[in-house]
Amino acid sequence: MTTIRFLAHRWPTWLALALALATFADGLPPASFLAALLVVMPLCYLAFGAVRGDLGERRTLAVQTAGLVAFGAWAATALLLDGGNALYVVAVGWFGHALWDFAHHRGGRVVPRAWSEWCGVVDASGAVAIFLMA
Repeated sequence: MTTIRFLAHRWPTWLALALALATFADGLPPASFLAALLVVMPLCYLAFGAVRGDLGERRTLAVQTAGLVAFGAWAATALLLDGGNALYVVAVGWFGHALWDFAHHRGGRVVPRAWSEWCGVVDASGAVAIFLMA
């Protein structure tokens, strides 16, 4: 594969890096906003899974629902903490979601692979930015 084709094939990664840069370029958003995104992320996966028809299996639906509950609980925990500690908890949650994205990318189900790649890069780079700026 030529370099140009390789770079073009990774368009979700480049888009994600641009979004992460734009989000964190002028400082750190509030911890409450970043924690809320931890709940929005798995909701997107449930919506994709429903539209794609991948939630028909009970096990798949259970795993996706468990992800929503886990990330929601993690976000709620972050909101109960003070500013600096909340940001570190949010950063760990974002990194955890990057791992969730990676698993979905490897499995090729529930969400399109381009989405899980994009979201994984946003989450991982966002986690690093949150940790460094906290």
